[in-house]
Amino acid sequence: MNNNHVVIIGGGAAGLSAALVLSRARRTVTVVDAGEPRNAPAAHMQGYLSRDGMPPRELLAAGRAEVERYGGKVVPGTVTDVTPGRRSGFEIRLADGTVLAARRLLIATGLRDELPDIPGVRERFGRDVLHCPYCHGYEVRDRKLGVLGGGPDAIRQVQLVRQWASDVVFFPHTTQVTAEQRQQLVARAIGIVEGKVVRVVVEDNRLSGVELDDGSLIRRDAVFVGPRFVPNADLLVSLGCAVDDNDWVVADATGRTSVAGVWVAGNAANARAQVITAAGEGSAAAIALNADLVEEDVQHAVEAFRGNYVA
Repeated sequence: MNNNHVVIIGGGAAGLSAALVLSRARRTVTVVDAGEPRNAPAAHMQGYLSRDGMPPRELLAAGRAEVERYGGKVVPGTVTDVTPGRRSGFEIRLADGTVLAARRLLIATGLRDELPDIPGVRERFGRDVLHCPYCHGYEVRDRKLGVLGGGPDAIRQVQLVRQWASDVVFFPHTTQVTAEQRQQLVARAIGIVEGKVVRVVVEDNRLSGVELDDGSLIRRDAVFVGPRFVPNADLLVSLGCAVDDNDWVVADATGRTSVAGVWVAGNAANARAQVITAAGEGSAAAIALNADLVEEDVQHAVEAFRGNYVA
């Protein structure tokens, strides 16, 4: 069995950032990564200081190399089960049968985007069907933009997207627009196109517009949509971590959960965390994890000292 101070489940920005800090603190660390990053469809990563425009996979490759430089391990695999260790800590089982032991556990498994069931949306997601204006707004600035309704934050999103372009159209789809909201949209020259959206139209491998149920086609260059964010929190829940009313794991500012020895970082607990935010959360969790381990190291040292002294 491979013994570790910390096992990190999830090799994205949060997990690798934590692994880097812990490896530099001379902790034995293994990162288990399933190789399915949420931002895989995106060609570039924006808003990350000094790494703006870098392809996401290049950031992860650089992060893995940095972790390994300090002795940390990054292994491909999927965790199937986590249980309390026989004496203390945790046992982590992988799909290939590997078993890892760890004194502490950091889960950074991210989230998944549940998209509207509209043809073309998932196929173009991350390219010209977008969800985060801060991530992609500048790249589609001053173009013909649309915002699909149907989500709880659709009105807020369309008002935000208006920051990047003057030609913005809102497709309410299944969203009920109040009189006050309609006035706010009109006041900022945001068009409102009634009718149910039936598909996103793609021509020559580029989004060209949005088709409605009456057959009309509204030409757009890019469309924003608000997914439902669902945390990949099965492992956290199975360990007994407390969740809030929306099924998100409850954690303190460092990522410490309600279960002793278990931390969380990134999108697994924070739907709003961008890549740079997730990396920061991973770093904060690592510092807290190491401090917790030091406290335990001191306790064990004192117990051993007292035992030797009595003897």
